[in-house]
Amino acid sequence: MNTRKAEPNDAFVLSDIAYKSKAYWGYSDEFLEACKEELTITEEDIIKSPMYYVIEKDNQIIGFDSFKCDPNKLENLFINPEFIGQGIGKQIWQDILHRAKDFGIIEFTIDSDPYAEGFYLKMGAVRIGSIPSTVFPDRDLPLMKVEVK
Repeated sequence: MNTRKAEPNDAFVLSDIAYKSKAYWGYSDEFLEACKEELTITEEDIIKSPMYYVIEKDNQIIGFDSFKCDPNKLENLFINPEFIGQGIGKQIWQDILHRAKDFGIIEFTIDSDPYAEGFYLKMGAVRIGSIPSTVFPDRDLPLMKVEVK
């Protein structure tokens, strides 16, 4: 597997992975449709942020992450559902921590999907509260914190 910076022309594939990954958890079509804009990665998003990375297997993008600074926050971590449960998430996580160290980041937060909370806890994150969803303000999401060691 190979990790590289995302390129603007990866935007459609990243959006497709984000949508399929969210759908993997059994959300309704109405829920997914409401989240579609939030799950869409644009070429401009990738151009504006140097912190989009993809992981490839056999020259196929199978997952990606993005990071936002000020405040330090993991914005995206999505894996093509065909590859969930194969250690890809752990590899992406290790890459995220390595890059965070390189950028001098000592901690960051995650507005986690409830279904992803277990993964983040397993990776060493701690839940520090909750935060309203940007799509559904009445829905609270786990707010996680990670200390980079």
